[in-house]
Amino acid sequence: MLTNTFQHINGIGPKKEKQLWAKGIHNWNAAGSIMNGRLAESLLHLGNGNPLYFENHLPSSLHWRFFPEFRKDTVYLDIETDGGDSCNGTITSIAMYDGSDVFYYVHGKNLDDFPNDILKYKVIVTYNGRCFDVPFIQNYFGITLNHAQIDLRYVLAALGYKGGLKKCEKALGIDRGELDGVDGYFAVLLWKDYQYNQNTKALETLLAYNIEDTVNLENLMVQAYNMNIEKTPFAETLRIDLPYLPDIPFHPDMETVHRIRSWYAEETRYYR
Repeated sequence: MLTNTFQHINGIGPKKEKQLWAKGIHNWNAAGSIMNGRLAESLLHLGNGNPLYFENHLPSSLHWRFFPEFRKDTVYLDIETDGGDSCNGTITSIAMYDGSDVFYYVHGKNLDDFPNDILKYKVIVTYNGRCFDVPFIQNYFGITLNHAQIDLRYVLAALGYKGGLKKCEKALGIDRGELDGVDGYFAVLLWKDYQYNQNTKALETLLAYNIEDTVNLENLMVQAYNMNIEKTPFAETLRIDLPYLPDIPFHPDMETVHRIRSWYAEETRYYR
């Protein structure tokens, strides 16, 4: 879809782009002088494998357009924290999934491996990561992530799917199964249970939850891409098959989940 895109060119918006398509100007090769010199520049950055150029010149709601061209260089990312803010909080775990392999990092174990490992990729896909995950990571490690970003919060909102990640998942038919109802705050409680009670099952449940976030991001990315493609003249040729779900190396411990749910319910009832 990227080479069918013209909205990264100054002066070309949605209306003008549709007019070009209607005239049969479907891609950069057919555009000629209409590109106003941006054609050679676009081809250069695509050939050099530079997604940042297209991220910088497209609105956030259209970042899905460079996804297929850079899919092999894409990683799906999600972090969990101890509940603190990006200045004073702690990252408890990070999960990454590149469409093939799952990677996970845990505070006190291998978390410091993350800054080096993320350099293998050029594109980061998150949900609300532009506002939360990426700034938190940069502040925590004292690094800059010079990656192109596709934040599905904006892509899905443009399609009418708003709210948190779990709400969007449900709206698009993704079932969390045993982890249904577990959210970011619950992840904080799982970490505390692991830290204070040495409950390794709580850590395994946290990692199962964290990793499922990243795995589901790929599904959401492809669904969002396909829904957007349906609005273009290229639906039949550019649609992408939904990805297969990988095996997640951890499983939630339901005894731990039920115990924390009961405790939380009692606490909230007490403070009402």
